[in-house]
Amino acid sequence: MMADGPNVPWAVVDRSDFEDQLRPVLPLAFRFAVRLAGDREAGMDLVQDASLLAFRSFHQFVPGTNFKAWFLRILMHRFYRTRQSEERRSTVALADAPESYLYLQAKRIGLPMKSDPVEVILGKADAQMVSDALVRLPAEYRETATLHFVTEMSYAECAETLEVPVGTIRSRLHRARRLLQVSLWEIAEERGYVPAQESV
Repeated sequence: MMADGPNVPWAVVDRSDFEDQLRPVLPLAFRFAVRLAGDREAGMDLVQDASLLAFRSFHQFVPGTNFKAWFLRILMHRFYRTRQSEERRSTVALADAPESYLYLQAKRIGLPMKSDPVEVILGKADAQMVSDALVRLPAEYRETATLHFVTEMSYAECAETLEVPVGTIRSRLHRARRLLQVSLWEIAEERGYVPAQESV
């Protein structure tokens, strides 16, 4: 292992300055990491890894710019580097997932239509169910939906964090909402909240 020394940039970083920037971001970053990773322990590990990486790269941070966006980018990059071989799936293709997917599925199996089927499913959705549904989304939709819905970042903040145009954020969130309906329905079937669809 290489020893720390004057030629190592992060060795001369002002730790107190870094901690002052990081501290207010940690609660939001942890919520984001839990949704990305799928559970609290993995989320905590992810935040710790990202914090170390951010400290070592803090000399590259431009004072006065958005530290939260900079740190969340590091966190996301760390997550995807450790999950490169992980495959995400959805039993319904994006093109086949209509806006009213939950409504149509509820109607198909004959759920009472007096109440909103979306509310019926979401009413049974605890935090873990929502987290599980987010984890099933393809990466680009999962990260965008998590930033917007979980950390409550604006479209502009999401765009800055992901380094994409605001229009791309709008498009991804539109599609993410459709896929989330599919994921939530699948989980509802798996948990027995609704009858599972028989395979043909």
